[in-house]
Amino acid sequence: MVPVTVYTRNGCPYCTAALSLLSKKGAKVTEYNASTNPAYRAEMMQKSGRTTYPQVFIGSTHAGGCDDIHDLDSRGELDRLLAGA
Repeated sequence: MVPVTVYTRNGCPYCTAALSLLSKKGAKVTEYNASTNPAYRAEMMQKSGRTTYPQVFIGSTHAGGCDDIHDLDSRGELDRLLAGA
C-alpha cells in the first residue's frame, strides 16, 4: 500500500473524518498537525495550492481534502490509488 500523508489541524471534523476513512482502508498515514507546527501549513499550501484542512497526499499524488477522498472512495478510485495502481 502506498504511504499517505495528511495535513491536519486540531478540532477539525473533516480531518477526523478523512483520517477515519483512511484508517478503515488500512492506509499507513503520516499526519502533519499544523496546530503543533505552523511550518506544516506553509508546506501544505506550497504542495497543494490549498489553504483548507485536511489535505491528503497518496504517494506523491494530491488527492485533495475530505470530500475529495470520500468522492474517490464512492467511485472506487481510492482503493486503486492506495494500492499504487
